[in-house]
Amino acid sequence: MKIYTYTNLSKQEIEQLSLRHLEDDASIEQRVKAIVNTVKQDGDKALFSYASEFDKVELDSLFIEKAEIDAIANTIPDDAKKAIDIAYSNIKTFHAAQKQTEEKVETMPGVSCWRETRAIERVGLYIPGGTAVLPSTFLMLGIPAVLAGCQEIVVCSPPQKDGKTNCYLAYCAQLLGIDRIYLIGGAQAIAAMAYGTASVPKVYKIFGPGNRYVTQAKQLIQSTTMTAIDMPAGPSEVLVLADETANPSYVASDLLAQAEHGVDSQAILVATSTQIIAQVLKELDIQLNALPRKALAAEAIANSYAVLVDNLADGMEYSNVYGPEHLILATTEYEQLIPLIHNAGSVFLGNLTPESAGDYASGTNHTLPTSGFAKAYSGVSLDSFVKKITFQHISSSGLANIGPTVEVLAAAEGLQAHKNAITIRLNS
Repeated sequence: MKIYTYTNLSKQEIEQLSLRHLEDDASIEQRVKAIVNTVKQDGDKALFSYASEFDKVELDSLFIEKAEIDAIANTIPDDAKKAIDIAYSNIKTFHAAQKQTEEKVETMPGVSCWRETRAIERVGLYIPGGTAVLPSTFLMLGIPAVLAGCQEIVVCSPPQKDGKTNCYLAYCAQLLGIDRIYLIGGAQAIAAMAYGTASVPKVYKIFGPGNRYVTQAKQLIQSTTMTAIDMPAGPSEVLVLADETANPSYVASDLLAQAEHGVDSQAILVATSTQIIAQVLKELDIQLNALPRKALAAEAIANSYAVLVDNLADGMEYSNVYGPEHLILATTEYEQLIPLIHNAGSVFLGNLTPESAGDYASGTNHTLPTSGFAKAYSGVSLDSFVKKITFQHISSSGLANIGPTVEVLAAAEGLQAHKNAITIRLNS
């Protein structure tokens, strides 16, 4: 892991260091375009073909339904069932608290304005299933979709080797009341939900993380169709800000928890002394050797780096430039740093709050902006599954109050019909 000294870096070098490098995006983009266009043209036929080519499975059907989901869910181990139940409860509690009803506002006498919430009617949830199967993502996306009241929730996840789904996703579907899972993965799943096929309904918004193919497909369909996406997303990342009060073994475990996602994940350490960095690097070597996904994590760590800063304030400056998906404040002084945080997807405060807790069960959502998009995007929440529609009502006295203002402004803009819509009412 390369080490940089913050005070020795120019502003341009800091910004360059914060960039996420995706050198092969051009080649991936061409491949994804081909997949998306094939699904658009050939529909289900293309989906069966891609299942054979990419998933090495010959499917009889592109989906499984309630009876089969229930049978698979019944095979879940008791400890996993209990863990999912607890995570489900915590995530539901956190997201249910986000429901809000806004008050009507009288902007001037006789003029009332307000907003009301409406669920997005049809949403698509993509649940990855490549190097890791993610029931936690199913909960993170499914719970707010159900709470929001989305009428149709389309769930796509790659088929397992037996041509079905696994017991963890099946049990999540049971909890969420979702009676169909589509056995479709990758860019082809995104295309199917964006365009619709004979089997897969077209949706209005697509949610969920994935590899670069999935990310490219989401960005492509957002720019070429009327289907929205949750956010731009790339490889997962964490930035840990640590001082002398941090526990090096804890910090190393957090960096490795991120690194084991994949070789293109980033695990950034920002520390206030060379001693902390040295201790963390030593712990990284020890813990890395015990990981089943050692090769993946080692490559990700090799592509990551550490930044030496003079103090926590400088560390926060760098963090805000980087805009991490996950920010861990490994310090007892985390309270004073909270007002300094401007750009982060989700924040983990203190030495006893690992990112893993938020990934699975604390309640906050783990579908978060990556690649610096935390500077402009929020993570998934209940708000992601709804629209806010504005309303207004004007009484006769209100029209008398607001009418002349609108007439003057419309005339100033040269829009006579706009002015007439007021004038004709005032005159009658």
